[in-house]
Amino acid sequence: MHDRIHHEGLLERRMSAEQAAALIKPGMTVAMSGFTGAGYPKAVPQALAVQMEEAHARGEDFQIKVLTGASTAPELDGVLAKAGGMELRLPYQSDPTLRKRINDGELEYIDIHLGHVAQYTWFGFYGHIDLAVIEVVGINEDGSLIPSSSVGNNKTWIEQADKIILEVNVQQAAAMDGMHDVYYGTALPPHRKPIMLVNPDDRIGEPYLRLDPDKVLAVVETDAPDRMTPFAAPDETSTQIAGHLIDFFGDEIKAGRLTDKLMPLQSGVGNIANAVLGGLATSGYTGLTAYTEVIQDGMLHLIRDGVIRVASATSFSLSPAGIEEFNSNIEFYRKRIILRTQEISNHPELIRRLGCIAMNGMIEADIYGNVNSTHVAGTAMMNGIGGSGDFARNGFLSAFLSPSTAKGGKISGIVPMVSHVDHTEHDTMLIVTEQGLADLRGLSPKQRARTIIEKCAHPDFQPLLQDYFDRASRESFGKHTPHLLDESLSWHHRFVETGDSRPAVAAQA
Repeated sequence: MHDRIHHEGLLERRMSAEQAAALIKPGMTVAMSGFTGAGYPKAVPQALAVQMEEAHARGEDFQIKVLTGASTAPELDGVLAKAGGMELRLPYQSDPTLRKRINDGELEYIDIHLGHVAQYTWFGFYGHIDLAVIEVVGINEDGSLIPSSSVGNNKTWIEQADKIILEVNVQQAAAMDGMHDVYYGTALPPHRKPIMLVNPDDRIGEPYLRLDPDKVLAVVETDAPDRMTPFAAPDETSTQIAGHLIDFFGDEIKAGRLTDKLMPLQSGVGNIANAVLGGLATSGYTGLTAYTEVIQDGMLHLIRDGVIRVASATSFSLSPAGIEEFNSNIEFYRKRIILRTQEISNHPELIRRLGCIAMNGMIEADIYGNVNSTHVAGTAMMNGIGGSGDFARNGFLSAFLSPSTAKGGKISGIVPMVSHVDHTEHDTMLIVTEQGLADLRGLSPKQRARTIIEKCAHPDFQPLLQDYFDRASRESFGKHTPHLLDESLSWHHRFVETGDSRPAVAAQA
């Protein structure tokens, strides 16, 4: 381990995870590293959860506020949620235990655009940060830190926290040294300056995280892998969705709105996203770029095969097989992947200037193009908005992708009115299901409705949506965006009451 810790003073602050966790006190606001199951602290949160459970058994209250980059893993979100140790969590999560506690009303959760977290922290919107727990690859002689498999908000956490606990993880490849680009040119309004990044492969910062060694309370040595669930192979539905989008790119090239290099790609995480990336490879594209949040298996393969020339992100999101591929060829990938701070990877001005193509998932869209990507039946949190809003509002193209039905056909992905709005009709250009692609650019609300119903709705729900739209067009209070207010959320109400959003006649058919 000594070959990872080169600062003599910090070498002397080594201690066990249990000793370090004991430095975290009830009521603290604790910022932790981690972004989509990569680069999160592995040992201290688990030790902390045990201490929380022991305190609760003694009848003592022990909860903290937890801030991260995005979702983490069971060793952080899962164990702290199970221990009842979180009073508040932000900005994004995907752990089932944590999700249940949020939806049971047992802890407060703040869902926020990932591109806003760092600046809101600087503004003081989240109050004082007592402690940061950060995973790193190593510590240099001058105390600077080699970032791990995610950068996320770590720069901000290190700057803003009173004290710091470091986890030095030897499972993270030492050869990642030099892959990161940490930008220190940001400032608070009204003194901000332009960020001089004009291409996805530009480097504008430093390879290391700056650190004041006097702030470090403990250094914990770990040897544990990132944990990501392997993605399933693309199924027929995902492949069809990907095919519609790939065909659309071809049409845009013919129309002169895109070249064969497209625009920098941003892709959400999941099987559909991987299917789209795979479709790019089989369609003959080469020399593409990516300006995104995460590098997942599909994007890694495109880099390996020359489809993507360079990829900029803030984190990896790799399956165990993807991690093995990356570590086996790390010298190759280090030249083609740049990991940045979250405030840069998700910066709205950079996304707009680079002209990103945003491809993200959704829970549902309504007939006018409003998108719900976070709430089931408008009230139960799924994961969070993540970075989809950063890219959808500012990208050159914004596409939302989803199967047309869920729960074995009981729920339609296209509804009269979404039960919760994350992305308004003004930010949605493309909606894609396995049924087809709706290009909403330049269309009025009623034109959008006709296009979405025709192109994207499942045949089982298409007549119901058409009937709703026709009646709303005749009977609505206003005719610009027709709605039947007493009926617009009835599909969600039926789902909550019966588990099936279809009317009784349709459900019996």
